[in-house]
Amino acid sequence: MIMAARTPSALRVIARTSLRKPNCFSPSRHARLFTTTTTPRNSQPSTSTASNDGSSSKINRNGTTHFGFQDGFSESEKTERVADVFHSVAESYDRMNDLMSFGWHRVWKDHFVSSLNPGLSSTVPPTPQHILDIAGGTGDIAFRMLHHAHTVHNNPSVHVTISDINPSMLAVGKSRSLQLPATQQSRLSFLEADATSLPPTIAPSSIDLYTVAFGIRNFSNIPAALSEALRVLKPGGVFACLEFSKVRSPLFDAVYKRWSFAAIPLIGQLVAGDRDSYQYLVESIERFPSQDEFRRMIEDAGFVVGSDGYENLTGGVAAIHKGMKPL
Repeated sequence: MIMAARTPSALRVIARTSLRKPNCFSPSRHARLFTTTTTPRNSQPSTSTASNDGSSSKINRNGTTHFGFQDGFSESEKTERVADVFHSVAESYDRMNDLMSFGWHRVWKDHFVSSLNPGLSSTVPPTPQHILDIAGGTGDIAFRMLHHAHTVHNNPSVHVTISDINPSMLAVGKSRSLQLPATQQSRLSFLEADATSLPPTIAPSSIDLYTVAFGIRNFSNIPAALSEALRVLKPGGVFACLEFSKVRSPLFDAVYKRWSFAAIPLIGQLVAGDRDSYQYLVESIERFPSQDEFRRMIEDAGFVVGSDGYENLTGGVAAIHKGMKPL
């Protein structure tokens, strides 16, 4: 995908919503960033969380999980159903995100990548960096990562692996990658894999940066995916997640939910002929844990989390979470 340019108004919004300055994901930088505030917790991953409105997120409780507002599914059943959704929406994925975020997902993704600052290196030649972009089939994050590394830092030593469980999404990303400069295409690879059980080709302690954008809420077992992220990251490596979250303002939340549940499925039916997939995606946002709950899940997986552990975007419609694997 060709990257969306930031408008002055978008930059002003980012400035208002950002809680901290962009930072590099190199181990030394993040060691300084995180270790002054919080230490990792080694308790067992939480299997069920409660949202601010009292509803349960029910992530893998008693061996089952949920699909949208429907409970009692096995992990394999949810995986199959989510696969059906994304097979259906693969070709209209950007349109779907535009509808769900009023187009703001493009600004959020730009900010997400800038905050991670891929390609920054203090050595000459630059230190090679390996980024694993999970649930990144269409390439939105990966392409931005490579563009940033090549154009901002003139660093061709950054390799990005796009991993997705869904071959339809990967097919879209592969097709779009042909529009990239040859130097960036050569630093890109694709992997069909389940984030809850990554294949041996992703070796333990081999990844510098693990990213997942607007994907983790669809996983059948989020604690298992977080454990896998910790396993494959190098010590000092960073887990970074961009996901829809909980709106902070009650008035804004009421307006946003009314739009989400009343308008988005209807537009999905009219524009894409697929109401059910869009209904699920709206419900999956509602069932995802709150910012504080998800922060605790990241800590429980063994990551070190600094400061608040997350950055709200556009009043909490989305949030960026980060954690570091202990050195």
